Amino acid sequence: MHLTVSEILQPHLKQIHLKKGHLILQPGETQKELLFVKKGVQMSYYDTDSKLYVMAFTYPPDMCADPLSFTKQVSSECFIECLTDSEFESISFDLLQQLFKEHRILETHFRILTENLLAGVIKRHVELATLNIEERFTLFCKRSPHLLQLAPHKYIASYLGINPTNFSKLY
Repeated sequence: MHLTVSEILQPHLKQIHLKKGHLILQPGETQKELLFVKKGVQMSYYDTDSKLYVMAFTYPPDMCADPLSFTKQVSSECFIECLTDSEFESISFDLLQQLFKEHRILETHFRILTENLLAGVIKRHVELATLNIEERFTLFCKRSPHLLQLAPHKYIASYLGINPTNFSKLY
């Protein structure tokens, strides 16, 4: 009998509830657990002395992690913060690695997820480099209109590489 990915993972997942404003990860920390978002919105960002750079928003049914920190078990350079009260299911890096060895289907599933993540990052990079602010805003509104109600607009503006004043005009 072959188990599904869900059947393999479910017995090992633990429930986590975090409040709005909770920092899931900070620079210098290593992400030890992969989080599956069940409820809420989170934001990954870099904070320099002069500016906050939003890299991603996560919400159900996304995974929430710094991919580099989690997969390589190295110190993160970014923050991950709960923008709303959030609920997750989590699994530790070590346990996930053990399950990969025991269940090829799980390893294959995560390889495909990683390939999709890489493709999405490349696509986003191209969009930021080639589209003007109005095109980026319009594409965002088509792709993720729900975030306009869930995330502060200054963070969406940062994510889109748009000045908050120009974002307000476009909105």
